[in-house]
Amino acid sequence: MKKKGFTLIELLIVVAIIGIIVAIAIPNLLAAVQRGRQKRTMADIKTIATTWETYYVDYSYYMPGGTCSTIDGISLAASTVGISELITELQPTYITKLPANDGWNRPILFFDDGVTAAQGYRIVSYGKNGADDGEYCGITTSFDNDITLANGQFVEWPEGAQQSK
Repeated sequence: MKKKGFTLIELLIVVAIIGIIVAIAIPNLLAAVQRGRQKRTMADIKTIATTWETYYVDYSYYMPGGTCSTIDGISLAASTVGISELITELQPTYITKLPANDGWNRPILFFDDGVTAAQGYRIVSYGKNGADDGEYCGITTSFDNDITLANGQFVEWPEGAQQSK
């Protein structure tokens, strides 16, 4: 007479297969979450830039602030503009709610060229690690790399497969 059910070997094989599938799926899931945070951050930065550009159209300057540096010929504004100043100037006329944090829930940083009638700006997210990676320009390959938009174009951005450090 044959008993109904699974043998111990069959159950162990099923558990091993499930373990292998999970081992493959979890890293891909974590990478997808980080990629989503990067894309959300880039979308928020682009929204802020569009809003700031609209303000510029009306007033012919971005906002006052210090000095300016350059990377590959692109002027990167270096004087900090506080989020409270931007909120005062841009909300609710130009945007309903200005995004203040990136996908990792860290503050998005705002800079202008520091002159009275500011003609340049920079918007930065320090990425997953929250640390300034210094002046870098071009495509990044790590979730820790900064995301930077200067004067209407991304000068540092994620593209392709990203690696966790």
